[in-house]
Amino acid sequence: MPLGEPARGDVVVFRLPSDPATNYIKRLVGLPGDHVVVRDKRVWINDQLQDVTLDGYSEPYGSTPRAQIGIEHLGTVEHRALYIDERPSVDFDDVVPEGHFFFMGDNRDNSRDSRFPEVGYVPADNVVGKAVRIWLNWKLPNAPLWDRIGKAIH
Repeated sequence: MPLGEPARGDVVVFRLPSDPATNYIKRLVGLPGDHVVVRDKRVWINDQLQDVTLDGYSEPYGSTPRAQIGIEHLGTVEHRALYIDERPSVDFDDVVPEGHFFFMGDNRDNSRDSRFPEVGYVPADNVVGKAVRIWLNWKLPNAPLWDRIGKAIH
């Protein structure tokens, strides 16, 4: 199914640069040539602070403790992000190289993403495609969360 080129804010499946046999799924934040800054858990793209509206707290879930919920805007895309108060910000400041993308997880303080060397910038050739539906979701150590399977990804 043709889904077009990935755009800022899309949730994308890509092959991990350090292990191309492993597929990762993260939100596309930085496009080639973008200056991306992450400081104090906030994101700037090309000197523009991306808007976040705080919207209460989530309950603990799996390895994620209680987290502050933020409604973030990446360009025209609005999505939910989680911020864990007791974890420090993983800061970042660099320009995305041509032919590469910068990805972040929505669970910002509990995500291995492009801020970490084992992920880093993702070459365009490693992009598998946009994620559109939840295929499987587990709440370990129990069972799948059946009500989430097949739901649209926002």
